[in-house]
Amino acid sequence: MTQMSRLPSPADGRREAYAAARAVSPKLHAYFTAKAAKLTSLGEEIGAVPDAETIEAIINAAFWASLRREEGYAPKISLAFVAAQQTEHPLIFERALPMEPAVLTRVAPAVERAGMHLGVWHDSEEGLSVWGAARGIPKLCLVVEAAAPGLIVVKSQSGEASGKFVNVAVLEGDQVKVVKRQSSGGAATPSLLNTLLGFDSSVSWVRAPSIFVQLAVAMRHGHGGSLLVVPSGTGAWRDSIVPPIRYALSPHFAGLTELSDAEPERARPLIDGVGSLTAVDGAVVLTDRYEVLGFGAKIMRRKGHAQVEQVRVMEPVEGGMDLIVHPEQLGGTRHLSAAQFIHDQRDTAALVASQDGRFTIFEWSAHEQMVHAHRVESLLL
Repeated sequence: MTQMSRLPSPADGRREAYAAARAVSPKLHAYFTAKAAKLTSLGEEIGAVPDAETIEAIINAAFWASLRREEGYAPKISLAFVAAQQTEHPLIFERALPMEPAVLTRVAPAVERAGMHLGVWHDSEEGLSVWGAARGIPKLCLVVEAAAPGLIVVKSQSGEASGKFVNVAVLEGDQVKVVKRQSSGGAATPSLLNTLLGFDSSVSWVRAPSIFVQLAVAMRHGHGGSLLVVPSGTGAWRDSIVPPIRYALSPHFAGLTELSDAEPERARPLIDGVGSLTAVDGAVVLTDRYEVLGFGAKIMRRKGHAQVEQVRVMEPVEGGMDLIVHPEQLGGTRHLSAAQFIHDQRDTAALVASQDGRFTIFEWSAHEQMVHAHRVESLLL
């Protein structure tokens, strides 16, 4: 159980301090300091770097607000540490609100839509306070999101023009996961993992990384599901599929191929629709050009190929797992069949969502000549 200390609160005279927030705030301060230096060297305009005390206070408020209820609903809150003048089209309150859990819970419905944040800044009299709400924020900006009761995600903009966010840390109860960044192009670093970490991939078929990120999120519908990414222009992957594909599509669904430059509001329904196909028993088959070939596909071992015996399981967080296991230890049939598919079809990738919220990317590591299974649910919250 998380250990708590007591801090003064204007609301009740005493407020419990979330120990995990205090533990992680120095690391987050170091992350934003390093990112500020990099962006400044590139001539980018950036926001302020929050100190560790500020980071702790914002996480602490978001955590306790997430445990409250407003009309029976758990609040989902996004707090951005930014001054009003650094945002686009800010909605500014006549009187700033205290950054108290009860206050945040009441105002949370105003910022439930993606991309909306409550703005937090220093008040000369009250300390940190909520000045209003905004959508556009600087490239360097601490964002703290209460995703579910007791589940806090610390985010930062990726630096891309699309304004996509990447997860920096995930706090759940007394567990803290700090995302471990890896440089792109490494021999042992799979391309889809680099995509979710927010790096550009040198692999040509990942043309619009955000589509894969959004597909991964759309697959977390609670039913569990699998998606196979296969190269276009070749049918070799069919040697690992029981014929025929149960729900083959003719013509192939090409709605995702035009989404690279599409507005998010236009892209989301199509991506959610493809994600929902993974809820059907079997796998969705998607080409590297984002054409959906069918769903309900059953995986089989390729004729003449050996059964997969070992898989390296890793988690891209500090202190995360790094184990070599038998595929049966990965989970159920979806995980075992995905590992076999990648073992037999080494120019493909597989995404597997579990009913319990786990999410795994399977890709072949040419460097280690082994299937890699990356547990990435902490990147998708």
